[in-house]
Amino acid sequence: MKGFILAAGLGTRLRPLTDSVPKALVRVAGRPLIDLQVERFLRAGIDDIVVNVHHFASQVVDHVEREFVSRGVKVVVSDESGCLLDTGGAVRKAAPLLCGGDEDCFLVHNVDILSNADLGALRKEACGCAALLLVSQRKTNRYLLFDDRWRLCGWTDVSTGAVKSPYKDLDVSRCKMRAFAGIHVFSSGLFGRFEGWPERFSVIDFYLSVCDKEVISGYEQPGLKLLDVGKVESLQRAKSFLNDLEKF
Repeated sequence: MKGFILAAGLGTRLRPLTDSVPKALVRVAGRPLIDLQVERFLRAGIDDIVVNVHHFASQVVDHVEREFVSRGVKVVVSDESGCLLDTGGAVRKAAPLLCGGDEDCFLVHNVDILSNADLGALRKEACGCAALLLVSQRKTNRYLLFDDRWRLCGWTDVSTGAVKSPYKDLDVSRCKMRAFAGIHVFSSGLFGRFEGWPERFSVIDFYLSVCDKEVISGYEQPGLKLLDVGKVESLQRAKSFLNDLEKF
């Protein structure tokens, strides 16, 4: 399976750190985030990796070539330096790099998510799905909505009451509400559904638009531990979080 690391973001929540370096090169316990993710992929048997770049793109490119490509690790770059494409646009642009592997799907992983997610198990669970989204019960304002079969059926923001769904009159109270973990498996069969979408768009909005036509499923890993280090306050907790993960 190929892997795609979403590393192009501006990292605005990490300022002032990201005023001079890209989010992917922000250090956690002395290691750049991108290194932690590439090495996790390699341990999971994912050795054909794509990384997208935008903010301080040349810094990421130089780092990847020096730390990985130079020692034979297959890491290629999807260049968004001209325009940041959001998560859905990023997947579509990288399609030529992500297709053609031994499997018809690939793993997508936000660069700023640390977790004990079992990427191998996620890979197996994705069989038969157009997409499989890792989710959890952590507290947030925005939730994905799933039916009893764990099929995606909508999204809600509990702070405003907003609901998005292709199903009219969806009863949110009857749905499983879970937070998206920023890790998902995407089938290349979905590329044909991108027609008509703008250059820049969210992959979650895309999933919501096709979940009544394609099998977009959620997966809840028992004992999942996750930390979003996309903001300064959580970055300060990252070292102890990683130390705790090593105990499992």
